[in-house]
Amino acid sequence: MKMKDLFLEELRREEAGTRKALERVPEGQNDWAPHEKSMQMGYLASLVATMPAWIDMMINQDELDFAPVDPAKQRKPLEWTKTSELIDLFDQNMKRGIAALESTTDEHLMTNWKLLAAGHLISDEPRYVNIMNGMLMHWAHHRGQLTVYLRLREQAVPAIYGPSADEKLAF
Repeated sequence: MKMKDLFLEELRREEAGTRKALERVPEGQNDWAPHEKSMQMGYLASLVATMPAWIDMMINQDELDFAPVDPAKQRKPLEWTKTSELIDLFDQNMKRGIAALESTTDEHLMTNWKLLAAGHLISDEPRYVNIMNGMLMHWAHHRGQLTVYLRLREQAVPAIYGPSADEKLAF
């Protein structure tokens, strides 16, 4: 099996659970955070919705400086007010990630990709390592974080890898 096919399968496998979590993010609570050191819920939901497009960046760019010194190059988080906008954002970013994987080769995935912060090198590893660790595993982490936020806001937590207290799996 090709690496790109493995990543495509994993991305598609994670899509349904991620969609269910995003669909349950309550509207009008984007500024809420469980603690002063925590991300706001709207920012976290946007992050979860946009992370699939990181694959496109990891395949089609050679590096990313996620904290550029130049204010003109700093990216602002995407804002949304309606759940339908959040789901549209997710769908667009899933398409970008899938298209990038479909168009790449395993040989390209073996080439290095750099992550920088304020011009300082954070990592310089093969693209496939960055896709696995920097996107897929990182995505699962933030989706799990989002489900904790859902619980704290009295929203139903979806079954993702197994049943939740709110959603049983049908056998």
